[in-house]
Amino acid sequence: MRYRTTIGEKVFDTFNYTILLIACAAVLLPFLYIVASSLSSPQAIIQGEVTLWPKGFNLNNYQVVFENSVFWRSFGITVFVVIVGTTLNMFMTLITAYPLSKHGLKGKNLILMLIVFTMIFQAPMIPTYLVVKSLHLLNSVWALIIPGALAAFNMFICLTFFRSLPEELFESARIDGMKEFSILWKIAVPLSKPIMVTLILFYAVGHWNNYYSALLYVNTYELRPLQLYMYYLISQFNMNEELAAAAESNVVLSPQGLQMATILVATVPILLVYPFIQKHFIKGALIGSIKE
Repeated sequence: MRYRTTIGEKVFDTFNYTILLIACAAVLLPFLYIVASSLSSPQAIIQGEVTLWPKGFNLNNYQVVFENSVFWRSFGITVFVVIVGTTLNMFMTLITAYPLSKHGLKGKNLILMLIVFTMIFQAPMIPTYLVVKSLHLLNSVWALIIPGALAAFNMFICLTFFRSLPEELFESARIDGMKEFSILWKIAVPLSKPIMVTLILFYAVGHWNNYYSALLYVNTYELRPLQLYMYYLISQFNMNEELAAAAESNVVLSPQGLQMATILVATVPILLVYPFIQKHFIKGALIGSIKE
């Protein structure tokens, strides 16, 4: 059965499509410019001839990036932080959200109040730095992982989902002799796949894009993660090593083209993950928006 749309509905749909197309263009055009600049010749970039299509197509920028050992060292540190950090984040989130989702936990309201307090009043930079320093975490990859081991907002999302699971299922498991940890890992977590994928993506993207913590806590050149490497590369134009390596290879480069290639190589890995988890991410993001 087909429904006839009114003129007002057609105007509304047209308006929505127009706004969405403008938003998509605003997101895609800068990305296309980065791709075009990374594939263009230095002369075309310097003369401002590059728009959304490469001029003087070449892969010299990518050759220098892929042959740069400093870049790959920073890349490896970031991958380590993402994997280990996300694993620790999910563990802390689960073991915190599950007990707080139960009605019989003593002191639950006080704990929740303290967690909400940390969301409203965040610790200033200097006290946080002094705490990290007192724990001897400076100039260590653990300074990028441990201070942010638990995100209160993500914990509340997980807690809300656990509350939506039928309590009768857990009671049956307890009657069968299962312990709470077994119930969490064998029943609650498998039933929470959409929200788990959503939180993993939130945590992983946060670790991948985080440069501020590294800027504060990491002074050792060899321990710079990828985003801090890009910060120095782009914001402070610290490209001496990259351009020197290009000169040794008899490759003529422009700083802007090399920056664009580095940005693209650093961005693509996290973009490739999303299509594989899009279904679960959308389902998890909609949790709580529809009630039966």
